[in-house]
Amino acid sequence: MQNRQPGAAQPSGTVQPSVTALMAAAARAAHLIVDDEPRIFADPLAARLLGDRADELISYHTLHAAHPGLTGARVQVTCRSRYAEDSVARAAAGGVTQYVILGAGLDSFAYRGGLARRLRVFEVDHPASQQAKRAALAAAGIPLQENVVLVPADLAADPLMPCLARAGFDALASAVFGWLGVTMYLTADAVAETMTAIAGCAPGSELIADYLLPPDARDEDGALYGRLVAQASAERGEPWRSCCTPREIAGLARRAGLGAARSVGQRDTIAAELWRRTDSLRPAAWRSSSTVR
Repeated sequence: MQNRQPGAAQPSGTVQPSVTALMAAAARAAHLIVDDEPRIFADPLAARLLGDRADELISYHTLHAAHPGLTGARVQVTCRSRYAEDSVARAAAGGVTQYVILGAGLDSFAYRGGLARRLRVFEVDHPASQQAKRAALAAAGIPLQENVVLVPADLAADPLMPCLARAGFDALASAVFGWLGVTMYLTADAVAETMTAIAGCAPGSELIADYLLPPDARDEDGALYGRLVAQASAERGEPWRSCCTPREIAGLARRAGLGAARSVGQRDTIAAELWRRTDSLRPAAWRSSSTVR
């Protein structure tokens, strides 16, 4: 989360969201335009948060809808978002009232109403990324909700829990932590450090995170997507820094004190009927999501 470029300064002095945040939002927005029913995940605010770059970034998907790098991106962001928000809904039904989004980027959960109104939502991100998020919300005419707290933190230097405590997080109450599209940009040590911090939270707390499989553990589609995105990420100054097998991620979680970890492949992050598709979206799989709970 904090080992990647948090934002790009523009000539006017404004700060733009990181390229990673922009690409993820563009993929969520494009899913509603490019792909067929049934929708895996609906983010009606994603295009608005892209601001004046929306047409440019979404056009990559509309012009090259079947490109493996772009279809892989749409599968990845929609599946992980659907899985995370379904998990948050189940936790809320069980009484959880806090949701912490680590590396929030342009995530729009807190601004889509519905379930978000019943939760205290903490968006944790680099201070520059938070500045860019505020600017994107303002430009889109989306008000910052009263139940949402933006927590500026550079977790490469700032311990997570003190930052949350200062923002009003209740350490005595359980919470769900969403950590999507981040771990691959961190070293294994940095991932373990954040896991250890979360492990100290109240019983019943849950971490939902996606992670990168090693090249030899990916199927053919996943391997191609990985090569394409790894090259693009490195070229834009946001290189991938770690990858893990399901066994390795379970070991990290256990040593951090999180207890049992369950890895879920893309196919199983959503209902089976959502894979009965007429478009080019297909789930990747491991050889032997990609999510830890």
